[in-house]
Amino acid sequence: MDFALSAEQEDLAAGERAWLAKHDPIAARRPDIDSGPARIPDDAAKHLVESGLIGLLTSDMGGTHVDLAVLVEEHGRAASPSPLAELALATATLETLPPQLAALANANTTGAQSIALVIGSSEGVPLTTEIRGGNLRITGTTSPVTAALDATGFLLALTSQDETEILVHVASDTAGLSLRTLSTLDLTRSWSTLDLDLTVSEKDWTTVPTGTVSHLSDALAFYRKMDALGAAQRLVDQTVEYAGQRTQFGQPIGGFQAVKHHCANMTLQTEAARSSLWAAAVALDGNQPAQRAVAVSAAAAYAGDATSTVASTALQVHGGIGFTWEHDLHLLARRIKVDELLNGSVSWHRRRLAGA
Repeated sequence: MDFALSAEQEDLAAGERAWLAKHDPIAARRPDIDSGPARIPDDAAKHLVESGLIGLLTSDMGGTHVDLAVLVEEHGRAASPSPLAELALATATLETLPPQLAALANANTTGAQSIALVIGSSEGVPLTTEIRGGNLRITGTTSPVTAALDATGFLLALTSQDETEILVHVASDTAGLSLRTLSTLDLTRSWSTLDLDLTVSEKDWTTVPTGTVSHLSDALAFYRKMDALGAAQRLVDQTVEYAGQRTQFGQPIGGFQAVKHHCANMTLQTEAARSSLWAAAVALDGNQPAQRAVAVSAAAAYAGDATSTVASTALQVHGGIGFTWEHDLHLLARRIKVDELLNGSVSWHRRRLAGA
């Protein structure tokens, strides 16, 4: 497959990278890193709205998954706490639903609401649903979702016991919704699960065509690993720079063959992960579900393993300095490790490929 980013997509990525560099998420997080879960800074939330990025995938904007992917990579590189992919996916999906739910898409793009996409567990116990006279009864626990502490609501994608696919809007203050914040390795984002034991009125949920939930699940899996790619690329850049500056026995350590091999392997793994992820992005923009599922799981399995290896190698090349909490390396490595596990672990995606 021949693929290359367009000039517009490269400009889009460069613009977002410049904004993130000016409003460095890691620098913003450092002062209160020991005080509790990460929150989305006001300037970051304002930026997502004013830039129109939340509505990138809507019909008005006409953006593609490739467009969104270049932005998610930049947010991963900067270790941003903003759930850009979850917000953009929820907004584009809401737009296609009945009027009472479609109105929430505009609320998301204007910043009046902050509704992120959440799915039931891909590897754990599925949510239990029951339709009672038009109302929907839901019990169970969702997959982890990032930045739930800053959300006003959630678009929940689930499949019922009879294989009916359902999308549900649940406000964050709904009775029967309990937000459970998790303790994870990742100190740059907050992660939570939704514990649900509630009944949703018929105006807040709808059935959707078969395949909708799997498409959204694939998209979340893809963007989780795209985020890890951004963090891994930053680690490659930092490691190469460090290897050229750190001296040992009177010369830069980058001159030693073993270190050269480490840096070369990191670059190879990162570029290979990028290639697999771009193939998955193109498949997400297509209309072949089977091809999309294979492309996403192949990319998620490879990129999840590769980026984790890059993080470990970066730590090794940096030596003792890499183990200090003052260095950004440990924050990026922690983020990558969490990305590796969520929305389908490497082993889960490999099993899925084996059964395809």
